[in-house]
Amino acid sequence: MSTLITAWSEGATTLGSWTTLNTPVVAESLALVGHDYVCLDQQHGIVNDESLVASLIAVAAGGATPLVRVAANEPSLISKALDSGAEGVIVPLVNDGSDAERAVRSCRYPPRGDRSIGPIRTAGSGRTRAFAEGACVVMAESASAVDNIDDICSVPGVDAVYVGPADLAAGLGVPPALGVVPGVHAEAIAKILDACARHDTVPGIHCGTTQQVIECAEMGFRMITISTDTQLLSTAAAGRFGEVRSAMASNS
Repeated sequence: MSTLITAWSEGATTLGSWTTLNTPVVAESLALVGHDYVCLDQQHGIVNDESLVASLIAVAAGGATPLVRVAANEPSLISKALDSGAEGVIVPLVNDGSDAERAVRSCRYPPRGDRSIGPIRTAGSGRTRAFAEGACVVMAESASAVDNIDDICSVPGVDAVYVGPADLAAGLGVPPALGVVPGVHAEAIAKILDACARHDTVPGIHCGTTQQVIECAEMGFRMITISTDTQLLSTAAAGRFGEVRSAMASNS
């Protein structure tokens, strides 16, 4: 069982980071900070198959739960991520109950699912070689997902519903943004939270600032991504550059 599922069963709020780079050292560094999970992004990131296993090993060695956001809701991609050692997958563009059932069946061995047995590195392999089944986290990031959120949450085996706030905003006709934006965006996210509460499903979300993280935790989100590697690098580099330019100008 994924260590995240254990934490959620105990009522914990888990904080994670996201890596879009195909660099195991970066993934390890994020894990060593103390994040509960580090997600390797194979949908929009450049985490390729060559770096995937090394990055999963690095995250586990750093003490965080290794997750993979797969490129699509496809059984072959999901099973490959889990066989490579991910303790869970984040599945994008889950728009209805049928999509959710497809994701779950791809994560579960028979008779509960369709995942074939190929224990190269099973889910959770950093802790056990048993045929572990990883966490199934489905993304709600469209108006259709909001309309069908009760059907999605009611699918047995959906461990968490993860809000993709930028895509959700775009789908609702408002400017893409992280966190929760007042108006139709906030109303849609409230509907997702309500459904998660009714079905005892963990709600998750991607945030871009500390204030957004605090607000989302207070709203009831229990899986919160608080940073992304490229965002951290850009922010730190801009901050250092500004400090140096200011110091040099004051000394001239």
